[in-house]
Parts: sequence; structure tokens; C-alpha cells
Amino acid sequence: MSSGNIALLGAIAGFTIYLGLPLGRLRSPTPRLRAGLNAVAIGILIFLVWDVLTHAWEPIDEALSKHTWGTVASGGATLIAGLTIGLAGLVHYDGWIARRRKTDGRPAGPGAAASVELAPKTHSQASSLALMIATGIGLHNFAEGLAIGNSAARGELSLALLLIIGFGLHNATEGFGIVAPLAAEAERPSWLTLLGLGLIGGGPTFLGTLVGRHLVNDILSIAFLGLAAGSILYVVIELLAVARKTGLKTLTAWCILMGLLLGFATDAVVTAAGA
Repeated sequence: MSSGNIALLGAIAGFTIYLGLPLGRLRSPTPRLRAGLNAVAIGILIFLVWDVLTHAWEPIDEALSKHTWGTVASGGATLIAGLTIGLAGLVHYDGWIARRRKTDGRPAGPGAAASVELAPKTHSQASSLALMIATGIGLHNFAEGLAIGNSAARGELSLALLLIIGFGLHNATEGFGIVAPLAAEAERPSWLTLLGLGLIGGGPTFLGTLVGRHLVNDILSIAFLGLAAGSILYVVIELLAVARKTGLKTLTAWCILMGLLLGFATDAVVTAAGA
């Protein structure tokens, strides 16, 4: 697959975030639809955490079998660092958002990136919070883009395409997380505002794909995959908190299963096609 095609698919994965952003202009999105999309994303992301970590562990496992202890040490430390930055970094960012809400007199909520119950006091406060949420999502989307580009550069097109599909579906659900503060306001966000928020939240996936496509190295690959796995795990935790609040346990369980099976089916089809 050419660099241009990989870049195009990376752009598609990032800009599917626009599928969720228009929900910010709705007064009352269907609860079951929101819960279903949220749960399908959880299932896909659970599969992705396993698949990404499997690929990140492969060079370390190979080094272990060959008793190449230097590679084991550097690869293991890199994986730990990537997971820590991807997961703990977003946790601390979420804590910073929570402290900002308390300062403004708003409840902290269960998580910045996935919360759907925000009710800011003014439109300017809502816009500011939406911008911060988009920035946080953009940061981990850049790591996801790096994983896509690096996997493609290493010839692992099956993983690259699966990441594109999975991150694309995930970004589609992230859109509402960004505009949730604005959705509660009397004044609906403009299309120009949604365009800007989408660029901030989804654009880094495309940029990360371009950068990762030209950096081929086992340690860098482990780092990128570790960052992606950590950020995915963080979002899974947040989406599970949102799913619990919906109270739609049966729908959530079936949709998580659907997302998980979709991940395996996608991987099977792509692998069978020889990618």
C-alpha cells in the first residue's frame, strides 16, 4: 500500500470524529442510540488493546527467545513508559479538567473525554471546556496516528488497517464527548465551531500517521504502540463509566459483544485478504 493511501486512510480515521460532532446541535440525542454507539466503541477498543499490546510485545518476546537481554531491557522499558504516558498522562489531564470545573463551581464528573452530563454556566465557559476536551483527545489521537503509520511502514498492513478502522469508529463516538458541554447550552454551537473542534481532536491522527510512516524502528514501534494502548485503555475506562450511568445494562452488554466480535471479524477479513 502506497504512502499516499496510508495517509488518506489515516485522515479518514481522524476525521470520522465529525460524525459525532453534529450531535452537539441536538437538544436531546436518543439515549439508546448514544448508549449503543458508546458500547460498540468499548467492544472494539477492548479488542484493540489486546491486538496493539500483542504487536508491541512481539519484538520483546523474540528477543527473550534469543536471550538478547539488551533488546529485552530497552524494549520492556519503552513499553512501560509508553503505557504509563498514554494512560497516566490522560488521567492527570482529566484531573486538571476536574479541578478547573471545581474552580468554576461545576461538578467534576467522571471524565473529561467521555462525560455526557456537563452543564456549564455560560456559553464561553462551555466553549472553553469543549476546546480543552478536544485538545486532550487530539493528543492521544496523535499517538494513535503514530501507531498506524509505523505499523504500515513495517509492512504490518493488517494491524495498520485494523487500527484505522478501530480508531475511526472510536473517533466517531468521541465527537459527542467534545461537544457535550455545548449540547447543554441554549445557544447551539455553529458549524464553524464544530469544524475547528474536529480539526483539533481528529487532525492529529492524520499528522501522526504521516510522522509514523517515515520512522521505522523496533523501539519506536514499541513506544508508539505503547502510547496507543495506554490511551485506548484510558478511553475504555471512561466509556465504561459513561455506560454504567445510562442504566441500559442489557443493551450495553450486547453492543460491547458486537464491537468485540467486529474487531475479530475485521482482523480475520484483512488477514485473509493478504494485507
